[in-house]
Amino acid sequence: MTSNEIRKSFMDFFESKQHKIVPSAPVIPHGDPTLLFTNAGMNQFKDVFLGSGSREYSRAADTQKCIRVSGKHNDLEEVGVDTYHHTFFEMLGNWSFGDYYKKEAISWAWELITKVWNLPTERIHATVYRTDDEAMEYWKEFLPSDRIHRFDEKDNFWEMGETGPCGPCSEIHFDRTSDLSGGKLVNAGSPEVIEIWNLVFIQFNRKTDGSLEELKSKHVDTGMGFERICAVIQGKNSNYDSDVFSPIINEISKLSGISYNGGLTDPDSIAMRVIADHVRTLSFAIADGAMPGNEGRSYVLRRILRRACRFARKLGMNDPVIYKLLPVLIDTMGYVFPELQNQFNTIERVIKAEEESFLATLERGLDKTDDIFTKLKNENKTAVDGADAFLLYDSFGFPLDLTELIARENGFSVDTEGFQENMAAQRARSRAARKNISQDVEIPIVETKTEFVGYENTLSEAEVIFIKDNMVVLDRTPFYAESGGQISDTGNLIINGISYEVIDVKKHGNAYLHICSTEVEPTIGVTALAKIDQQRRRAIMRNHSATHLFHEALRTVLGSHVQQAGSLVSPEYLRFDFNHFERVSEEKIAEIEKIVNAKIMDAINVETRILSIDEARKNSKIKMFFGDKYGEIVRAVVMDEKYSLELCGGTHVKNTSEIGFFKIISESSIAAGVRRVEAVSGFGIEKFIQGLHNKITEKNDHAGTLTDKIKQLEKEIAALKMQNLKSTMKTWISSAANIDDVKVIAAFAVFDSIETMRHSAEELRTMMGNSSIGLISCILNEKAQLVCVVSDDLLKRTNAGKLVGEAAKRLGGGGGGKPQLATAGGKDITKIDDLLKEFPQMVKLAIEH
Repeated sequence: MTSNEIRKSFMDFFESKQHKIVPSAPVIPHGDPTLLFTNAGMNQFKDVFLGSGSREYSRAADTQKCIRVSGKHNDLEEVGVDTYHHTFFEMLGNWSFGDYYKKEAISWAWELITKVWNLPTERIHATVYRTDDEAMEYWKEFLPSDRIHRFDEKDNFWEMGETGPCGPCSEIHFDRTSDLSGGKLVNAGSPEVIEIWNLVFIQFNRKTDGSLEELKSKHVDTGMGFERICAVIQGKNSNYDSDVFSPIINEISKLSGISYNGGLTDPDSIAMRVIADHVRTLSFAIADGAMPGNEGRSYVLRRILRRACRFARKLGMNDPVIYKLLPVLIDTMGYVFPELQNQFNTIERVIKAEEESFLATLERGLDKTDDIFTKLKNENKTAVDGADAFLLYDSFGFPLDLTELIARENGFSVDTEGFQENMAAQRARSRAARKNISQDVEIPIVETKTEFVGYENTLSEAEVIFIKDNMVVLDRTPFYAESGGQISDTGNLIINGISYEVIDVKKHGNAYLHICSTEVEPTIGVTALAKIDQQRRRAIMRNHSATHLFHEALRTVLGSHVQQAGSLVSPEYLRFDFNHFERVSEEKIAEIEKIVNAKIMDAINVETRILSIDEARKNSKIKMFFGDKYGEIVRAVVMDEKYSLELCGGTHVKNTSEIGFFKIISESSIAAGVRRVEAVSGFGIEKFIQGLHNKITEKNDHAGTLTDKIKQLEKEIAALKMQNLKSTMKTWISSAANIDDVKVIAAFAVFDSIETMRHSAEELRTMMGNSSIGLISCILNEKAQLVCVVSDDLLKRTNAGKLVGEAAKRLGGGGGGKPQLATAGGKDITKIDDLLKEFPQMVKLAIEH
């Protein structure tokens, strides 16, 4: 049987047993923040098992797309090395929701594998939980006792979490040994006896004290590895030899010019298996809306892609190649999963762009690993330092697992704890940089809470419950606090007859912190009048509602892969960041604008609906974002039931006609794979047009003096550059390394000539003062240029000519000059970063000798 026939026969079998055949859920589990990826067939039925949801059917079957690359289910390191682990796989499954139970599940499993698929019965083994006598008795109807094995919790008891639904399970294993001696290899992790199906019997609830109680309704949840059963039925010892993978591997062989021999230890065969696995994971994830990036699941995809790139390079393929495998994948799986065909262009472009981006730095990163390994050998060390592993990640884009892989191949380990410490330090620095002033405010009232009444009111009386300096907390407020990209309202608080201007509002726990322009007289318990700036609020509402229309238009024109990556809604304009792999053309911008303005002209009523989070999750049309924190009750903003439905706590117009008009004013890239659009609506359009008119008028008025203006601007720009450079130099000096009481600076800057660089170095030497050494690098005409300065009091210990000459050697060049200031050049610009990091140590060696 072919793999397609096997999949169909599974569905047909369970359909004949009155099961509802349901579609696979996406591999991106929107609405479930506990999962990065869908990793089991039961994920889409989790609410049923938890008792918080139900279905119109009590029996179901499907093939579920699964990705396992993180947490408990992490098969990444085994992929390609063994024959049966994958990051992406299909899980065939059947379920009973309070309907049939152990007897039917076991007898139907036996019927399918032995009567429909004709697997030899003498090669079948079953396992049961050590106390599950019921399942044991049912298996005895089909198998002798010596092929039914009892195991403990580790292998045969399934739990959703520390508490909640759980129960024993029964696994079916297939014996591949030549002499049928595989009984002792069951659950031993041997490919000779492999698990093909797991039947889970959910019959208990695990309580907080660890005890078990019987559930009123018992469920069945089964999962079968599709790739494994295909290999077994087709008589293959490796999943990769089945027709699920062979077309992809054949294409890799064709592209690389290397034959695939299937050897478990053959490096080329391992590389081909890894690439074949990883292209499936990437393609299905991107098709379902994920994109490679720097956070969460996006970074997992980037890790997988870069791992595949590295294995492709080991096969001699140094140009982007992974994207070329997509047509073969679609030929083999596209009719079962049409999203692959529908998203072909998106998947192809994203993978190719990511390959090109990583290959640009891969060579430099591998050179750096060679340097690290050489240093370790010279020092008789066996582990890559955590700081070096972090450098490879931070400077060259090497995920930790890729560094570990390369290190293992060269006989080294990696200090992963040290890597995580460096990563944690970087995150701490980022958090410190984002620190909000209101986070430092201590509100001494336990459970202080402000009721937000601003959806209906722009004016409200309220009780003052907290005042400190210029910050006020009320028991109720119409002021919107900055959240979800929408900036806060401004306005006035009138307390004891005194009007205070509110310039910002922040959430502080459940309290709204009104920040005023001046200190507020401390009066607690009095009644205040809170009044927002209505005209400003209306402008914000127009831009926020326009953002929702724009988001949906983006997805319509560019593809469903588009996901919001950040936003800003202000009175003047809106800003929207989203994942996309290329510049949005003028033609597509015009098309997006046309859609949005058509919705505005349609005068659509804007509805808000209060729903439970479970209701929202069941509505596939509602946009909700992975990682966002939603409460049990959520607010959905609807602009045409068939067009835009999105969870949102912001303020909106009552009708789309109030937006007036929508115009995109800029489109740009802000990071790899992330684009930014800025747009205006309402009165913002008038200001935008007036601004354009003023520019045109100014251009015409001053055309005659344009040359003089340019010259003057050039002088001003030069002066500004020097002023900015001096400011930068102050930063260099404040963060200079201290080497034996000598200030050492090593920095990169941009210059338009050698003369400008020398002049800047002289300025730096003056600013640094005594006991100081500086090295500045730049790139001119695709060559590295260096200038070194040494203070007069250090000239007896070292000099600039000697230092810059030694530095230039590391860039494949040379040079020299005066003791106080010297220049040099080099050919290898890729090693500038390394030189700047190593320069303080060079100074140390120089001044010690």
